[in-house]
Amino acid sequence: MPTYVVLLRGINLGSKRRVAMADLRELLEGLGYDDVRTHLQSGNVVLRAAGSAAAVKKKVEAALATHCGFDVDVVVRTKAQLDKVIGQSPFTGRATDNARYLVVFLEKAPPAAWRRSIDAGDHEPDEVAVHGKEIYLWLPKGVHNSKLAREATGKGVGAATARNWNVVTKLAELAAE
Repeated sequence: MPTYVVLLRGINLGSKRRVAMADLRELLEGLGYDDVRTHLQSGNVVLRAAGSAAAVKKKVEAALATHCGFDVDVVVRTKAQLDKVIGQSPFTGRATDNARYLVVFLEKAPPAAWRRSIDAGDHEPDEVAVHGKEIYLWLPKGVHNSKLAREATGKGVGAATARNWNVVTKLAELAAE
């Protein structure tokens, strides 16, 4: 059975949209997934499942809507895809703080109009690189006041969820176990 990394968007950020990780593991195990492990409280899951990433996404989104009473966007990557994300890192050696180095995981590649607007923008000292369905952000002054971070996770790119480099590499470690 393939190993998948399942990323939930926008949960546990405030008092609403709460999903306990123990409940999430139980829910996913109840769907028939194996070796379900979560990392932190922000919707990071590694699991083994028969079927495609698209099937996992659809099944998890439907179960979360039923169980939690609200919609949760889910982005799924295989272990091999996550390894590729790490291998093609454009900011290795330059990003000196992994908490400020983000990967935005998208359901599909960002639209050409969005890419043109990002390429034309002045975001210094922040930097951006796009590889397929991932947007890499090096935000040396932090995430919270970064206009680039807001643009890279906003409606213009579609379903998206961001993780810092520490989380990305930890999920790869968990997927390798």
